[in-house]
Amino acid sequence: MRTERKLTRLDRVFARLDREPERPAHIDVPKMSRHRIVLFASTLAFYGAIVWAIVITSWLVRFDWQVMFFRPYQQWAEIHAFVDYYVVLGQRGPTAVMVAAWLGWRSWRQHTLRPLLALGVSLLLLNVTVGAAKLGMGRLGPHYATTVGSNEMWLGGDIFPSGHTANAVVTWGILAYLASTPRARRWLSAVSAVTSLGVGLSTVYLGTHWLSDVLLGWAAGLLILLALPWFEPLITWSEARIFGLRDRVRERRAGAVAVPTTPVVGAPVLLKPRPVPADSEAAAREATPVAHSPRTTVHPPAYLAPGPHTARAERTPVTPVGSRRPPHPDRIARGAPQPARPLTGG
Repeated sequence: MRTERKLTRLDRVFARLDREPERPAHIDVPKMSRHRIVLFASTLAFYGAIVWAIVITSWLVRFDWQVMFFRPYQQWAEIHAFVDYYVVLGQRGPTAVMVAAWLGWRSWRQHTLRPLLALGVSLLLLNVTVGAAKLGMGRLGPHYATTVGSNEMWLGGDIFPSGHTANAVVTWGILAYLASTPRARRWLSAVSAVTSLGVGLSTVYLGTHWLSDVLLGWAAGLLILLALPWFEPLITWSEARIFGLRDRVRERRAGAVAVPTTPVVGAPVLLKPRPVPADSEAAAREATPVAHSPRTTVHPPAYLAPGPHTARAERTPVTPVGSRRPPHPDRIARGAPQPARPLTGG
């Protein structure tokens, strides 16, 4: 009795992926709507408020110091090992490789470069904006603080805003940005927000960032995601240029591989008679009279196939000792003088 194999959960996942269309008929590209502009302006105002609160050494700075003196890594030491692994979700190298692999598969499946180009633009904006803010404000971290209660600004540090938090927001949020349905976008937005906040709180637990660093990093990453629709024309232009370059390379390769024209083997070649001088032709006619007969036939010109021709001597099998033909007493070597033949009367 033949029984069918029971499909596992992994088999069902791959079967569902195989049903995905090669190229969606309609790709929902987010636009800079009025709602998104309001969110962008609100997040930008929140960003400025956090920076101003740190610059004037407000209550937020005092709260940072209280959290630092609390030392969460000592209060909850049992979760230290888990937090060490969880904070990797905010490191740029591992997360960028994982997300790029997934988006690369989507690009190959849907025959579009938009997912990879959107990831590249977002990471470029992240490096420029967050890196400039880090170097410009130069805040020291909790482990390197010099004066209790100070904001530790412009002292050569590079932790404000939190790069781990901003990277987690952008890297995992780009999946929500590129989602094909509104429902998937909402779910992925919630997951990326929780993941990025968890990464930021992990850095506070380990003592590598102030709490205000995490808040500013979360706002910095959200600003990049909200501003991505402004860069959609650039993404579309870059995709068209890359595909155009690919088509030109293919055309050049096709032209280089074209088979060169060669003469057709086996075509007959007409042998034309060599021109003979007039005096030689007259002497030959006088020496050899031609008998005109009604049975005399004119042969057509000979046709020979092109190609190299070998002499008869080359076609004769030759051994190191000499020719394989047996000697013959009556055979005269080629080129020797012919003996005179006796005249016979008839």
